[in-house]
Amino acid sequence: MPSLARLPILALALGAMAPSSPDPEMTRWRAEAANVTIVRDDWGIPHITGKTDADAVFGMIYAQAEDDFSRIEANYLTALGRTAEAPGAGEDAVWADLRQRLFVDPAELQRQYAASPAWLKKLMDAWADGLNFYLATHPEVKPKVLTRFEPWMALSFTEGSIGGDIERISLSELKTFYGKPTPKTAMEMGPREPTGSNGIAIAPKLTKDGHALLLINPHTSFYFRSEAQVTSGEGLNAYGASTWGQFFVYQGFNAKAGWMHTSSTVDNVDEFAETVSSKSGMLALYRYGKGERAFDIRPVTITYRKPDGSMGSRTFSTWRSHHGPITAARDGKWIATALMWKPVPALEQSFLRTKATDIKSYLAVAERKSNSSNDTLFADSKGEIAFLMPQFMPVRDGRFDYTKPVDGSDPATDWKGLHSLVSLPSVLDPMVGWVRNTNDWPWQAAGADSPKAASYPKYMDQVGPNFRGTHADALLAGSTGWTLEGLRTAAYDPHLPAFALLIPRLSAAFDALPVGDPARVRLAAPVAALRSWDCRWSADSKETALAAFWGDALLRMPAANYEEAGLPVWQHLQRATPRELIAALDMAVARLTREFGDWRVPWGEINRFQRLDDAIDAPRFDDAGPSVAVPFTSAIWGSLASFGAKPYPGTRRWYGSGGDSFVAVVEFGPRVRAMAVMVGGQSGDVRSKHFTDQIERYASGKLRPVYFYPDQLAGHVERRYRPGE
Repeated sequence: MPSLARLPILALALGAMAPSSPDPEMTRWRAEAANVTIVRDDWGIPHITGKTDADAVFGMIYAQAEDDFSRIEANYLTALGRTAEAPGAGEDAVWADLRQRLFVDPAELQRQYAASPAWLKKLMDAWADGLNFYLATHPEVKPKVLTRFEPWMALSFTEGSIGGDIERISLSELKTFYGKPTPKTAMEMGPREPTGSNGIAIAPKLTKDGHALLLINPHTSFYFRSEAQVTSGEGLNAYGASTWGQFFVYQGFNAKAGWMHTSSTVDNVDEFAETVSSKSGMLALYRYGKGERAFDIRPVTITYRKPDGSMGSRTFSTWRSHHGPITAARDGKWIATALMWKPVPALEQSFLRTKATDIKSYLAVAERKSNSSNDTLFADSKGEIAFLMPQFMPVRDGRFDYTKPVDGSDPATDWKGLHSLVSLPSVLDPMVGWVRNTNDWPWQAAGADSPKAASYPKYMDQVGPNFRGTHADALLAGSTGWTLEGLRTAAYDPHLPAFALLIPRLSAAFDALPVGDPARVRLAAPVAALRSWDCRWSADSKETALAAFWGDALLRMPAANYEEAGLPVWQHLQRATPRELIAALDMAVARLTREFGDWRVPWGEINRFQRLDDAIDAPRFDDAGPSVAVPFTSAIWGSLASFGAKPYPGTRRWYGSGGDSFVAVVEFGPRVRAMAVMVGGQSGDVRSKHFTDQIERYASGKLRPVYFYPDQLAGHVERRYRPGE
């Protein structure tokens, strides 16, 4: 008989041997996973099927995490204002987080989550469950910061476009206002590589087979989006590109309709110059009408990682007027920034529009008016096409120029509600038979059927036209017999209209040089080469390389900042003087000769695609490493296929980091038909064959068939499984 003294030890031993109680979260996650099937096709693209929309969301985000969890986490660190918590983030991340947190309040997002509709809450719950289940079943994955996702976090990142409205706020000015005087950076001063997108929709009357066509061509930083098909028993069946970490297809199509978002040129982010009438300590007043108002003061605490790895925090006292948070000071005024911040309606709109089957149902979703930055090109199986403006459009007094800070003390400058959808310069089923947008103004969206600028407030556009728009118009005007392949060909048409405009001016400047000017001899051959060039890019074209280097030099002339002068790139280029045109060509010839041994270098020898690692912020490029020639150029020159490339430290060659990121052409017949390509590959894992398996197709514009229906997917299945297997 054991002694009483040993009984506690025996009890402990028996307790250790007894089965532990099941983890209720893991039990719930596994039950959700049992309702999901993921099929990976031979390009690694996931086709997710769930019993309910929530199940599909669970599987979709789980599949994204398999492909590139690091980018999901990075996007939510940005969206939540927590980037500075990551190892090696640096001091600039503190200021980026502060900018984000001027709008993103975690406590407020939690309250909005709690009050959100039950159907949306289920999707957010499933989103968090899918990510947490992935982390629980992949212990080898070590998040930098976010070891657990909460459902409310989905409300911090709801819209899908790159950057977002908040990133329009100058970090340099924000730093200066909140205590660290900082000059503007070169990136803020410009010129910058254009981001945005191309979208084209063509009506059945212009197509060979009588079916509407849609071009989906976002221009973003590379590897910004994931490709997937997501299907549920509740009517969801969407295919296309989703921004890492989001549970809706941002640019894509379903069996009946397709939507392409392009960055809009509308002016719906405004600055109000507040007149500070008195300030004593933390109390400050500003003028408004005939009286004064007190600035609201809100403390914002930013947690950051110190160089030794430990955590620190810094609390900022932030100010805001009724117009918005104070983000800068100029000419003695405090600048308040006003922009859309409607997390719940924005997330509703982003998800529900993927289930729209025609323009009527799409517009019904758009009545939430929570899309602030996207133009939309739309097409459906009924043959309807449309160009839609962003639906978040504040009504403003047309006497004021909202492209500049307006007087915040004048109540007349305040926003006065939102425009109705019918009052926006959108285009539905134009007689011309096509609509398009290239991140330019809406006044050329549909040829002769475009909205007329004189009929709308000036704030409907703040940028004007661009060379890609000129290019698209030339391809679309008067054209018929369009096919899916014909639209793909148009997306890669090599014409460069900027150089078609600039080279005759260069020729005239060269011919006007005085007799005996040394440049007449020095530049005779380069000028002759450009004169005889057809202004069409190709990998073996020496003229493309010469023109690209010339244009790169031209963008930096004159020294005065063209963005501060309010000039878009196309206007800046056309203001170049004859002396600048010649000097820029001299610089281009000298640079090519210095870096490549001759100014006669095929463009493909310079312009390259390379993917060596999975770094997000600072990818590595190496002239000695494998790379692929890319024939198309920067969008600045009017190339519809965009490839923003430049040399990096230690390289002579130019390597792309932005431009075409997902390209798809879609035909809406009795069965939808599509072709697509993703930049690089579906996976962010350097060990995966899908890390680089689409590079050759990307560079050549050879799109692959999309497997939308089960019979199309048959014979192309790489793996079929449930999350967690």
